[in-house]
Amino acid sequence: MAWVAVSVSLGFAGLAVLAWCAFKVWLSVRRFGRELERTRRRLERGHSALLDEVSRMEKTRAPQPPEDGVRST
Repeated sequence: MAWVAVSVSLGFAGLAVLAWCAFKVWLSVRRFGRELERTRRRLERGHSALLDEVSRMEKTRAPQPPEDGVRST
């Protein structure tokens, strides 16, 4: 009968370890999500500046007539 108590206590100990690991993973995922959001905000500023620069360059570029250039076929 002692083996039943030992197996039940080991089962609870295993569940406690799994709960602790799940909690650590949950904390890491939250931290990773905050880091991704911070990085997205930082890149968004540069991305909009880059799009503005590209649109400005496209407006000032003179159209080129089609010539015999490099062909992909």
